Amino acid sequence: MLIWLTDYLTQFESGFGVFRYLTLRTILSVLTSLIISFIFGPYLISHLTNKKIAQSIRDDGPEAHLNKIGTPTMGGLLILLSIIFSTLCWGDVSNRYVLVVLTVTFLFGIIGLIDDYRKVIHNNPKGLSAKYKYAAQSIVALGAGIYLYQSATLPVETQLLIPFFKAYIFDMSWLYIVLVYFVIVGSSNAVNLTDGLDGLAILPTVMVAGALAIFAYLTGHIRFSDYLGIPYIPGVGEVAVFCGAMVGSGLGFLWFNTYPAQVFMGDIGSLSLGAALGIVAVVTRQELVLFIMGGVFVVETLSVVLQVSSYKLTGKRIFKMAPLHHHYELKGWPEPRVIVRFWIITVILILIGLASLKIR
Repeated sequence: MLIWLTDYLTQFESGFGVFRYLTLRTILSVLTSLIISFIFGPYLISHLTNKKIAQSIRDDGPEAHLNKIGTPTMGGLLILLSIIFSTLCWGDVSNRYVLVVLTVTFLFGIIGLIDDYRKVIHNNPKGLSAKYKYAAQSIVALGAGIYLYQSATLPVETQLLIPFFKAYIFDMSWLYIVLVYFVIVGSSNAVNLTDGLDGLAILPTVMVAGALAIFAYLTGHIRFSDYLGIPYIPGVGEVAVFCGAMVGSGLGFLWFNTYPAQVFMGDIGSLSLGAALGIVAVVTRQELVLFIMGGVFVVETLSVVLQVSSYKLTGKRIFKMAPLHHHYELKGWPEPRVIVRFWIITVILILIGLASLKIR
């Protein structure tokens, strides 16, 4: 909303015109959300600790996790609010892409909030039942898919792009809605499953969000998109401001979530961040690139699927424990080693994803 104020002030002082630049507003979005996290983080942690809003620890998990008992959770509330505030400050809220990514992120945050509330306040370890949780996620994801499909003005907005193969573009028609559903719901739950160690989920989320900001900016820039041979989608560049807010809030949260964590994000953080990555990938037409860059999230999810399937079909487990990060812990890896190695893998995967901009 500050962009409207600066536009008004430009008629009195031309220097305010600098705020029209998307790159500057993206940087300011990062800094705003980061500062908010630094300022309000300690107060939130203190409040959650005093209210004894603590994370429950699995009895069958690694023994090292027992010392996490009593660590406050629902810190994702700080992430969600700082993202929304920063985007509203520096983004163009009349842009339909900004509105849809904000709405999806907020609604998935509400789903996570209800889940956390039932777990912590009502002492219900299962939280929101899987049936109701997936039903709510499905409604939001399908609603986003239908809205984007019906409001599309260019064919490319509903086409599937294949990374590294510029000539292969597929018209999705109504299947686009199905694609949106699976990307948003799948990404949301994948980040949720990965969020099991201190800082494990948040930094890969930050890095992927930063990479998607680059994709958003280039896709929404007519000259850069033409030079790189990627589809031009007018207005989608504004989503870079939202991605910047994700980067800043994520880094701010990591300050308190790094090993040993002072606070956990809870489902309110993991579900909303995962959905945010999914919807941004959808509007920038980079769903398959998200699959590459978010490879850690994908592998973590597959480990759970394989573990459950194997146990139901054969009665045997493939891994010592799922998700995959717990498997390595039970093999004797210290928690920081697991975390940092997963971070390194994410950096490699993001570089591969970014390479798709030029290798086409």
